[in-house]
Amino acid sequence: MITTDCVYERAVDGFGTVRLVRVDPDRDAELLHDWVSGERARFWGMREAGVDDVREIYAHLDSLTTHHAFLAYRDGVPVALFQTYEPEADRVSECYDAEPGDIGVHLLLAPTNAPERGFSSHLVSALVSYALTGHRRIVAEPDAANDKAIALLVRNGFEPGPEVVLPEVVLPEVHIAEKRARLLFLTR
Repeated sequence: MITTDCVYERAVDGFGTVRLVRVDPDRDAELLHDWVSGERARFWGMREAGVDDVREIYAHLDSLTTHHAFLAYRDGVPVALFQTYEPEADRVSECYDAEPGDIGVHLLLAPTNAPERGFSSHLVSALVSYALTGHRRIVAEPDAANDKAIALLVRNGFEPGPEVVLPEVVLPEVHIAEKRARLLFLTR
């Protein structure tokens, strides 16, 4: 069980213990590459990235004070990549009026060969609990074509907002393509 850099732990009745551990780019690059390079992760935007690219991307993310990446573990098994960010320090702030107390989130569920009824909702409830600690509202911005992600968030209490175009980001250390996204909000 990895406990280094554990930032949150919650026992969820009927589900198990969820822990959030900071992503270590060197330790986690291969695992994350396996997850982000598959067809099911096409909306994550990293399918063409190699292991070294994934390591560099998460090393850059780790250097920021406004964006954070975590592995979500369920009873010691990694089950998701969860990212949080301050919307006013992100391109999403160009698409809606960010308010004090907002936090942005991204979620990528790990691939599984044995889907489990209720798994996603149990996990999302624990992640929402963490994200709302010290925050008033969560904003999520999945790809507008990602019907499964949008439906999951709506089932878990998020209110759909407008469809927007997140602008392209081109910096020396990072490039993020333009993306059509659906904004969703969950207020405490």
